[in-house]
Amino acid sequence: MTPAAQDAFREMLLTVVGQAFSAAGYQLENLPLKWNDGQFRFSRQLANGLTATIEFQHLTYTDTGWSSGSPSRFRVMLRRSDGLHRDLSALVVTDFGVAILPSAKHWWTYRDVPSLGRALGEAGSLAAAYGMPWLSGDLSPDGDQGAE
Repeated sequence: MTPAAQDAFREMLLTVVGQAFSAAGYQLENLPLKWNDGQFRFSRQLANGLTATIEFQHLTYTDTGWSSGSPSRFRVMLRRSDGLHRDLSALVVTDFGVAILPSAKHWWTYRDVPSLGRALGEAGSLAAAYGMPWLSGDLSPDGDQGAE
């Protein structure tokens, strides 16, 4: 993965989800070495003193003599400092039973800037609708208080 590809992903990530995540109290952690490896974490302190994290893991592919036409991809993990963690797609598809994604082990794929924007928009919307309230304990698949 090239730093230029990761920088482009980070810029698009901030453009698409940055304002909504910021409004919810999540800030991108300033970890350039992690960014170079394709790891982008948005974190916030919860009212109970725990830290909630939404982590984008990005894998970029370029055409070479050995691989051609493979789409780049990313996934989203939800984590809390007390050890609670869940893949966003598994939370939505399995736990909440919302069949909006092809599977519970979903990686969002893209081949160009427009498809990256759409994929980040979908993932960001699901993170805001399901992930953030689940991490804070305000939403639970069983209808009780969430993840606490």
